[in-house]
This record gives sequence, structure tokens and C-alpha cells, in this order.
Amino acid sequence: MTFDRPPADFYARVGGDQFFVDLVHEFYRGVADDPELRALYPEAELSGAEERLRLFLMQYWGGPGTYSEQRGHPRLRMRHAPYVVNLDMRDRWLRHMRAALDKLGPDPDLEAWLWKYFEMAADSMRNVEG
Repeated sequence: MTFDRPPADFYARVGGDQFFVDLVHEFYRGVADDPELRALYPEAELSGAEERLRLFLMQYWGGPGTYSEQRGHPRLRMRHAPYVVNLDMRDRWLRHMRAALDKLGPDPDLEAWLWKYFEMAADSMRNVEG
């Protein structure tokens, strides 16, 4: 399998809205219990961050364009620039996303697409060495 483009029907095949609702909710359950990673989220509640990630992932994987309609261009690196994202933070983020994916258990072919993207995205958010 090559990772240059996911299948055109990826969003539907993975389960549409509900898959991303469940994935992101499970991910943030892990974040809430991780004091180091949780410290990167300034809001008292994680619901805003959860909604933003859910909408972004839905749009990225072929769902509705609600994220861009509400927030404009994703500009992920710029939005994460105020926070220290080092190797440890990247690994923590990936650990919780891995646990969420494992819990949901999408089709292995689709899971491979998701995981490749999450690794690339997490690496690209790093803004501090080490």
C-alpha cells in the first residue's frame, strides 16, 4: 500500500462522523489523565479542544468542511506554536491516539492510513528539540 492518497471513500468506509466522534473522545480521555500532556491545554474543560480536533479530522479525511467554515485554514503549526511540543509531548500524544485507535479497531487497511498520518502530524508539530 502507498500512503500518497487515501481511498476516495475513506470517510464512509471508516464509519463517518461517529468514528471520529468516538476516536477523538477516547483520545481526550487519555489526555485528561496525562498530567504532562494535559498541561498543554489551557481550558478548564477539554470539550473545546475535542470539538476542534474532531472537526479537523472529519474534514481532513473527507467529511464535512465545518472546521474551515468555523476556523478558516487549519494552520496547525501556527496554532501549536505557543506550546512546547518536544519529543516527549509528541510521544505522549501518539500514545493516547494509538490507544484510541486500538480501542476502536478500524479495518487494518484504514487504520494504517490513519496511523501514518498521525505519526507525520505529530512529528510536524514538534517545535523544540528533545
